[in-house]
Amino acid sequence: MKGVEEKLGYFHDLGITTVLLTPLYESPFYHSYFARDFEKIDPAYGTEKDLRHLAQALHQRGMKIFVDEEIQYVTSDHIWYRDSLNRPNSKFSHYLLYNGPANTQPEPGPWGIADLPTYEGRTYRIATLNLYDPAVLEYQTKHLQYWMNPTGPGHRDDGVDGFRIDHMQDDLDAKGKLTDLFGRFWTPMFRQLKAENPRVRIVAEQADWGYGDDWLTRGHVDMVFAFPLRSAIVSFDKKRITEAITDTWRKTPAGRQQLIFIENHDMNRFASEVGGDVRKEKVGAALNVLLKGIPLIYYGQELGMEGKQFQAWKSDANDIPVREAFPWTATVTRGVAVWYKDTGPWWTQSALANGRGPSLESETNSPDSVYSYYKRLLALRKTHPELVTGDQSVVKNDSDSVFSFVRFEGDRRTVVAINLSEKPVTAQLAASEATPDSRAVLHNPMTDKAVTRSADGDFAVTLADYGVGIYEVSEAKGAR
Repeated sequence: MKGVEEKLGYFHDLGITTVLLTPLYESPFYHSYFARDFEKIDPAYGTEKDLRHLAQALHQRGMKIFVDEEIQYVTSDHIWYRDSLNRPNSKFSHYLLYNGPANTQPEPGPWGIADLPTYEGRTYRIATLNLYDPAVLEYQTKHLQYWMNPTGPGHRDDGVDGFRIDHMQDDLDAKGKLTDLFGRFWTPMFRQLKAENPRVRIVAEQADWGYGDDWLTRGHVDMVFAFPLRSAIVSFDKKRITEAITDTWRKTPAGRQQLIFIENHDMNRFASEVGGDVRKEKVGAALNVLLKGIPLIYYGQELGMEGKQFQAWKSDANDIPVREAFPWTATVTRGVAVWYKDTGPWWTQSALANGRGPSLESETNSPDSVYSYYKRLLALRKTHPELVTGDQSVVKNDSDSVFSFVRFEGDRRTVVAINLSEKPVTAQLAASEATPDSRAVLHNPMTDKAVTRSADGDFAVTLADYGVGIYEVSEAKGAR
């Protein structure tokens, strides 16, 4: 966490307003999912003092901090597991979900995982907690309350501002053994958290990777991930993107939010999905940052880091390629967190080990780099409030390959047109859908070029292959 604090200047300069951290509690797995001890911070990350200091530093910059939590499972070296296995009289006997008599068969974890190997060659058992047990609900609620207000109510400057709930479900793992969890577990927990701190925000990773409407309503969370939209963006299909946007917001209740993203720690990097094509990476960046919702950027995405999951390793190493260290420099130096160095093929075959891939050092001073493009997009959001809190509608055009939309708030409007094809195109955008002002013109603040109306009154925009046009709507000169 000290390393994160040292880099807050980078986050702030890029335009980041909130930092979401991986689970911090002790776990035998590098990704920290499946806890060994919920009350201890993994020494590899630092100490509780470090976390509190990081929270204060973020708050002093006007930024927020969220922490990822997975509180439905434990590993075989957790005290609840060790003390209750084969011991029905244990005080933790009801903390785990057991099958059969005498506490001999703990319910496996998600996807039926009973044993999970680590990349280091050790194996740990995974067990499901009994989320019906009032003691488990009370414990986990207090666990989150503590990190929200570690020095007690009224002293929130060193606490976290929100939580990401990993793998959240109403029927845990669709087994029919822990059902109605929205009502029996999650909602009571969230209500207690918000009673203590009304400003705390809950993000759910909806386990079905759907639209998340059930989580936003019956689950009472504040935000979900726009998974269907991400799938549509990767397809580069205009119809799919249009439908995903329409359905996403149709299913989102008022006052709730969607996190707009193109990659995360559970999927292939976007740059790999598009074959390392920088043009396509910039299209993804524009949709990620400019569409309605809260843009979420996975670390390294802003550089165009590549990586694909590799299931053949059959351990927690499978996802290391999409969780590589952030390449601050072109070569591995101090500060590049290669914790997996020299441990297996996930290292020897990696971009960092072989001197491939981008780095912040190589991209910072390049105006055409993916990093520079993200900086320009995020800077644009700061000067255009409609891109942050404004509404959105799709703007029709006459091209099968151009997707266009408008963000608007009050009198402010920004129109975005994106060419999803490998060929340059000129498209006619329906002016009446872009702006109600019949005299308005479009002006691109990133290129300082204007677009006027064509003879039929629509806007004729010319886009390069995989080109992105961003246009402010403004009055024509001489208009009153």
